Amino acid sequence: MAVLAAPALCLAGAPPQCASWPKHITPLILKNVGITDPVKIDDAKTRAVRIASEKIGKDLWRDVYDITFHERTGRAIEVITSSEVSSLECSMSDPVVWVVSQKVDID
Repeated sequence: MAVLAAPALCLAGAPPQCASWPKHITPLILKNVGITDPVKIDDAKTRAVRIASEKIGKDLWRDVYDITFHERTGRAIEVITSSEVSSLECSMSDPVVWVVSQKVDID
């Protein structure tokens, strides 16, 4: 029986799925700017979707995630994050975080 020590299996040439890094560090960033506190967030309801990944160097990618956090009060906080990842490390950089204040439907 083989045990996988890495958090995710990466295909050659493909960036890893590294949602865990921005999902865990972003609430601390939001706390530092007074938007929310990590203790208010219901982690089970957090949703992260990688919306873009760009190779920017040898074994280095820039990943962009759309993450929605839900406070226990029901308030949703949506952010877009951008951070650098490698095949071995999800935290090659701290994420840049943009808070989504409004989505506009053109319909």
